[in-house]
Amino acid sequence: MDWRTEVELAAQRIKSHVVETPVLRTDALGMPYYIELKFEHMQHTGSFKPRGAFNTLISEGAPEAGIVAASGGNHGAAAAYAARNLGYNARIYVPEVAGASKIALIQSMGADLQVVKGQYSEALLAAQDWEAQTGARQVHAYDTIPTVAGQGTLALEWEQQGLEADTLLIAVGGGGLIAGAAAWFQKTKKIVAVEPETSRALHAALNNGAPLDVAVSGIAVNALGAKKIGQICFDLALETAMQSILVSDHDILTAQNLLWRAHRQLVEPAGATALAALISGTYRPQKGERVAVLVCGANIAPDPFS
Repeated sequence: MDWRTEVELAAQRIKSHVVETPVLRTDALGMPYYIELKFEHMQHTGSFKPRGAFNTLISEGAPEAGIVAASGGNHGAAAAYAARNLGYNARIYVPEVAGASKIALIQSMGADLQVVKGQYSEALLAAQDWEAQTGARQVHAYDTIPTVAGQGTLALEWEQQGLEADTLLIAVGGGGLIAGAAAWFQKTKKIVAVEPETSRALHAALNNGAPLDVAVSGIAVNALGAKKIGQICFDLALETAMQSILVSDHDILTAQNLLWRAHRQLVEPAGATALAALISGTYRPQKGERVAVLVCGANIAPDPFS
């Protein structure tokens, strides 16, 4: 699989539909060294997800039945946003744990929103049923080539912005984002997967030797609550010798609070999860190691301006 070519083609397709998100080099986060942050939470709909959604729909199109997607919240908003901009009808399934803020965001995009009981896995089953009934185009949140290549455009963009770090810390749910980064950087950067202790699909898969179902809960479950890691992510994690670490909900809240106090950035728990690995000391850089952190989601609950 020529992943870098796939990412380059995706970047060309979606260029006019996404924004180039800023980076910040900071020493204001309590560490005795500079950290580079990429503020992807400033992307359309408040997360990185439009990259994969636009790449999927532009490259594959959609039938008269439109598109369907399952989501913990952020992907649903992105899929609905991409569908609206490209002229497709969208039906989005989310679990109740998505929360009022993300549900309202999806509704604001004009999608046919269906809230189901349970968690992301139940929403995915409902979306797959709708796909089978109607022939709608499934826009998967993380485990297809177009989705992963689309998310990989973030890594390409970051490199073009002058990324100097040796190590990237990236939060993981289903694995589309970190798979995109691994697809682009291959082994030229050390990529560290950061997951909540209570939602550890990748960590469990690496320990097990294959993807498996895990129980999910915690403050970031509506963004990082995939019960099973994507196969594409798992394969790329093995190929690139990806390191996997876990952080507590307390550490995530501390990082979330710090981003606000240091730089007035309001992010959701998932958006602060990668930073939590540094703040807590769970990840300790070697002397001289240059570290960068991806801040990936801004859909905080409750919405402070609702």
